[in-house]
Amino acid sequence: MAFEMVPLGDSALLVTCAEPKLDWVALGHRIRALPECLDAVPAYRSLTLHFASTLPDPEGRFGPALGVAIAALLKHPPKPTDAAQHILPVCYHPSLAPDLDAVARHCGLTTDEVIARHSAPLYRVAFLGFAPGFPFLTGLDPSLNAPRHATPRQSVRAGSVGIAGNQTGIYPAASPGGWQLIGCCPLPLIHFNQDPPTRLQPGDQLRLEPITLARFHELLEAQP
Repeated sequence: MAFEMVPLGDSALLVTCAEPKLDWVALGHRIRALPECLDAVPAYRSLTLHFASTLPDPEGRFGPALGVAIAALLKHPPKPTDAAQHILPVCYHPSLAPDLDAVARHCGLTTDEVIARHSAPLYRVAFLGFAPGFPFLTGLDPSLNAPRHATPRQSVRAGSVGIAGNQTGIYPAASPGGWQLIGCCPLPLIHFNQDPPTRLQPGDQLRLEPITLARFHELLEAQP
């Protein structure tokens, strides 16, 4: 399977491949094991390799290993059961879900149907991006596809659960954001004094458990 490597400065390579079934998270795990690789960061359709700027001929060093790893993963994809499993509580109360009604109208559903369909899937963390610890989750019910806001909010509270197109995610910290907000998780997703600092990692599997507003505040107040 053909793939491309594009230099990103003098200490990184962007790897792309047209094969839609390639598991980029698993590829990152394999390449990260090479002693020359400082990190391998997956995205939806790419992998960024980081290495020391003094490494000679990085394309020649990583190319053969990438070819072998890609061929092996396409022949023997990783088993989902090997992934870490998580359950996160989410409150879909209107006070924490400013866009829930709008998403329901856009999708031709009731708010209860949106909640049921959003909390039903087993999601996979495709990658972390946009902000530290922000999980981009695949597995969203296609009936919940809703566009980003044309104008992002200047501030979104930490823990907010949003939808943007065919993906869903959770804001780990307060930040600007343009996703449709339909709920909120009371548990922190990031601790900068821990290793690793993020609760979720690429490749992890996740279920969202609906909770009441009272339970949301109980869990929120219990956090250190």
